[in-house]
Amino acid sequence: MTTYPVNAFTAPKGTYDLTPPDSATFLAVREALAAPLRRSGYGYIETPGFEHVELFSRGVGESTDIVTKEMYTLTTKGGTELALRPEGTASVLRAALERNLHKAGNLPVKLWYSGSYYRYERPQAGRYRHFSQVGAEAIGAEDPALDAELIILAVDAYRSLGLRDFRLLLNSLGDKECRPAYREALQGFLRGLDLDEDTRRRIEINPLRVLDDKREAVRRQLVGAPALRDHLCEACKVYHERVRQLLTAAGVVFEDDEKLVRGLDYYTRTTFEFIHDGLGSQSAVGGGGRYDGLSEMIGGPALPSVGWALGVDRTVLALRAEGVELELPAATEVYAVPLGDAARDVLFDLVTALRRAGVAADFAFGGKGLKNAMKSANRSGARFALVAGERDLAEGVVQLKDLESGDQTPVALDAVVEELRARRG
Repeated sequence: MTTYPVNAFTAPKGTYDLTPPDSATFLAVREALAAPLRRSGYGYIETPGFEHVELFSRGVGESTDIVTKEMYTLTTKGGTELALRPEGTASVLRAALERNLHKAGNLPVKLWYSGSYYRYERPQAGRYRHFSQVGAEAIGAEDPALDAELIILAVDAYRSLGLRDFRLLLNSLGDKECRPAYREALQGFLRGLDLDEDTRRRIEINPLRVLDDKREAVRRQLVGAPALRDHLCEACKVYHERVRQLLTAAGVVFEDDEKLVRGLDYYTRTTFEFIHDGLGSQSAVGGGGRYDGLSEMIGGPALPSVGWALGVDRTVLALRAEGVELELPAATEVYAVPLGDAARDVLFDLVTALRRAGVAADFAFGGKGLKNAMKSANRSGARFALVAGERDLAEGVVQLKDLESGDQTPVALDAVVEELRARRG
């Protein structure tokens, strides 16, 4: 029989495990990012972890690094080409179209999601090959108020966590009416620069992507590049100004960034990104924008839409950078310590009753002695311990010990649940 060393397997490079106690922070962040959406008419959607490759090559874009370099792809035994999802929008829109959600009632269809995404990138602090996001999509309506709503909801989510040192960058990418003229002007400018062959190919496929290049040697040459704001049609100018007005009225501070294009081909008009300067080079904590033509790109009808994705991992790092400690509920409020077999049965039943009454309770499993069991009670973070031996049972009581003050009082067995519910407030 083959034997393996204790640590034969480790998490794959660029991935991470979520384990207690850190996992409690991740769960709290996910909940906080999603909470404003649930209050605003967004319904939950969950899509498969993998999709047909063509969904992303068409929707995200052939010229993007995500499609050309970062997708995890696989071929099934039947020859189907699949990809682990590198982002959420294309999958959510595909699912909405497949289920005809856009035909079911009022538009927009408002959806939110949470899940893991996968990109083959060079791992570094804040950038993983497996990462977690909470996202939102509003499908089927062209309205600057919808763009503003989503941005406001993201800002409110960050603020609810106590995050303060983030910045909102905002831009407009125009639409199919005005972008062609800008594309031509930008291509003319970029063709005169000293760029590598991959970047030159990108100029011909989607020149706006070159503006998103993070390499300093490229960014230096982009000084003086044609500005999209100078080429916006009147309709796009009016639309963008309305978004800006709504954000300002809601007390949302933003910075206009004419070079902000994001990393995906499907964006039109409103584009935005949340930056946290405490994270070093991987400073983006979330972002999104309007994608009015994506539905048609993947075979659907015209459905102007807008959405965002916020990184759970990055948000946790941003909180740490600001020294924000979230107030997390105790995983265990009451810890039961039985002394003897008879007490084990009684306290196990009490723990079950407490849990059913909504009190987080745990039990000293494994037949621990009093000393070790009380150590476990303290490590659990519980506020109270229930201790009982033969004498207590004979008197029909258990000892209720406050682990903060050290006070201990007997409580009748049939009154334990109500007593603890009262004490926890």
